[in-house]
Amino acid sequence: MVDRLAALLRESRFLRFIVAGGVNTLFGYAVYGAAIVLGAPVWAALLTGMVAGTVFNFFTTGGYAFRQLALRRYPRFVGCYLLVYAVNLALIAAVSSWIPDKVLAQAVLLVPLALFSYVLMARLVFTDAA
Repeated sequence: MVDRLAALLRESRFLRFIVAGGVNTLFGYAVYGAAIVLGAPVWAALLTGMVAGTVFNFFTTGGYAFRQLALRRYPRFVGCYLLVYAVNLALIAAVSSWIPDKVLAQAVLLVPLALFSYVLMARLVFTDAA
């Protein structure tokens, strides 16, 4: 079972992205949650989580998930993160009308935003053309 899982992780870029994304999401979500608890507005909490995680996420996503760790990709990576931030901010504003708890509202958006992020990273950042 462990050997099969290890083989899947070696072969599947998407599964490695999920693992790296899980670690990255937990880190970013913890920073976001802490900022909300400390009284930060949503936009500042999201931005704090993004900034705090960008460098760490670049290494886990680029190095582990995509196995293409080159600093020349970092500007595109940051650009994609800014796009994800903007979409996240718009979606959380929409979701907050149904779910007033900002931490829970962000939790609802984690999976869709992770999938959106994967598509951006796979097509715009960690490609052979990048």
